Amino acid sequence: MNDLVFMHGLNEEPYTTDKIIADHSGNGLDSVKRLIRNHRNDLEKFGVLGFEIRKPKSSKGGRPHKTYHLNEQQSTLLITMLDNTPQVTQFKVALVHEFYRMKKELTTRQINRAIEKPQRQTLMDAVKSWPNANQWSYRNMTQLLLKRATGLTANQIKHQRHVDNSLDGLTIKEQERYTQLENIAIGLIGLNKTWDEVKGVLLLA
Repeated sequence: MNDLVFMHGLNEEPYTTDKIIADHSGNGLDSVKRLIRNHRNDLEKFGVLGFEIRKPKSSKGGRPHKTYHLNEQQSTLLITMLDNTPQVTQFKVALVHEFYRMKKELTTRQINRAIEKPQRQTLMDAVKSWPNANQWSYRNMTQLLLKRATGLTANQIKHQRHVDNSLDGLTIKEQERYTQLENIAIGLIGLNKTWDEVKGVLLLA
């Protein structure tokens, strides 16, 4: 099972949704939502019960619907309230595994982000003293690094991955790629290469 647990940025804990629970446990979505509403007080003992309002994708419109976000403890409690069928049992195991995996990934991403921050400062300092720099150089450099590391622009990362800072939305592999490219950029700037030369190398790296 894939895509059971989600994560937005580096400062929010992983979560699953009422729809995921319904789809993979063999229960109706309305039944799961009703269970959440009926046991809201118990669920909120384990944190704020998050949600998002989604607009219908149909061109005909329709009423927006609420999707609940449940953290590990909340989803574990909710699942204990479902009938213990073989499908529910299998889903419990898969969900526990995914929460563990996502928490481990979150920790690694937080560490990588902390390690990269001094390097980001080095890039900023290098651009400031770069004879070929202009007022857009740092922004353009960051955009290029993000595009090469992820295939997305900064705004696309923010929108698609629900983060305020695009660098907080990178996966572990993207972080590693970004850091590698950032090192190359710092070295080229130190050699007083022009923007076109730096861009050319990064597009081939």
